[in-house]
Formats: sequence, C-alpha cells, structure tokens
Amino acid sequence: MFGNWLKTSILMAAIVALFGVIGSWLGGANGMLMALLFGGAMNFFAYWFSDRMVLRMYHAREVDETSAPQFYAMIGELARRAGLPMPRVYLIDEAQPNAFATGRNPENAAVAATTGILGLLSAREIRGVMAHELAHVRHRDILISTISATMAGAISALANFALFFGGRDSEGRPANPLATLALALLAPLAASLIQMAISRSREFDADRGGAEISGDPDALANALARIDRYARGIPMIAAEEHPATAQMMIMNPLRGGGIANLFSTHPPTEERVARLRALAGGRR
Repeated sequence: MFGNWLKTSILMAAIVALFGVIGSWLGGANGMLMALLFGGAMNFFAYWFSDRMVLRMYHAREVDETSAPQFYAMIGELARRAGLPMPRVYLIDEAQPNAFATGRNPENAAVAATTGILGLLSAREIRGVMAHELAHVRHRDILISTISATMAGAISALANFALFFGGRDSEGRPANPLATLALALLAPLAASLIQMAISRSREFDADRGGAEISGDPDALANALARIDRYARGIPMIAAEEHPATAQMMIMNPLRGGGIANLFSTHPPTEERVARLRALAGGRR
C-alpha cells in the first residue's frame, strides 16, 4: 500500500510540474503564476461541486432505509466497519453493472450503484463492491482523482491556448513555433497518461482496502470477474456522454484496446482478481 501511495505522490508531482512548465512556456514566470492560479481555481470548483455534478450527470436518485432497505443497511454496516460516517446512497438506472463513490471528504461522501449491478451480483458480491467504494472514501481517493483530472483538463486548455496564441520565452519574446506546436500536442497526452496511471494505482489500493473492510476478498474478486464479463456487452450511456467520469467507476465503463490500454483508467481485471485471490489465500 505504501508503494502505491509513493507512486501516486510522484505522479501527482509530475502533473503539477507539467502544469508549471506549460504555464512558463506561455509567459515565463508570470505565465507559470497565472497557470497555477487558473489550476487552483479549477480545483477549488471541482473540490466543492464535482460530487453534485457527477450525480446529476448520471441522473442518480438518492435512496434511504425506506426506499432501499437492504442496500442501505448494507452500506451502513460497511461504513461502521470502515470507521466512516454514513454516506449518502444513490441508485442509477443503467443496465451496465457498475458503481462509484464521490464527495470531497468522508463527511460529505456519496456512494452509487447501478440497477444493473444489483440485478447481476449476489448480496455477498455487492457487499464486496460497496466495500471497495468505501475504501476510496477512506483513502480520500476522490479528492486525488478530482485534482488529477482537473489538472489534466487545465493542461489541455492551456495547450490549446498555446497552439493559437503561441508561447513566450523568459524575456517575453515569441517562442519557436515548432516547439510550441510540439508542446501543445504532447503536454495533454502526457497529462492524460499521468492521470490514468494515478487512477490505476488507486484502484489497487481500493481493492485491498475493500477486502479489509468487508473481510471477504473472494467476494470482491468474484464480483470483478462477473462485472468484467457482463459490462463488455452493455453500453453505459452516461459514461459515454461524460468519459472523464470513467475513472470513478469500479470497472471502466468504456471499452478500448491496443494503444487505448495506455489510457485505461483501471488495471487489468485479471491482475486485480489475482491479487485479491492471493490476499484471500493468505487469510486462510
């Protein structure tokens, strides 16, 4: 777990450094300062409002002990085991089996599951999935993913600005146009690669944390294997409309292959399952 946190810290530092580089290219020290202020403003907005935005994107409906008694009680039991406050609980009317957590901190967290996942998995497997989502809350992964996604988006915006208006050297003179073009094309690519690497690292830790919360690594392993098989053939409309939210899900709702794997928001399911099986074996 410490290794993944170290990797995440290094990757976060890399995306911040990339942000500073492109800001500096646009206008020297002043450009870097403006870029950091721009990124800070975007992160502030994302920190306070991203949870409401994503729940609205997915048309999520809040449920409680009256409207979804068994599911709500399960979340409450897992939250107590994790030492977390009770999160808000939502259901999403989507056929694809999936789930996610959102919220700026454990006191303002929400967990959501699709109707597809509730219809596909057993109660034991659903428990494993929701424990994984609560592990994200406990690790504050939502904040990390929000910041990395926002920074990547800001880098893309700055790169587009550089493409149209050109860069400046430290003395304010126009920069080499070919270098500016290269930076405008490569910076967003690098930012996306870093963002996806951060997301994959956090998924491994959430799998382990979820197994610890539920006390049942096999349940989560079984759930991941089943979700992976079924999700491939069922599109998720909201995720296709808002692909930036794909990293939030327990399983990538978007499908790709070949070079697209470099931009995968999640590790290979086979590796996740194997790690959980090994963890379960160590507990026996």
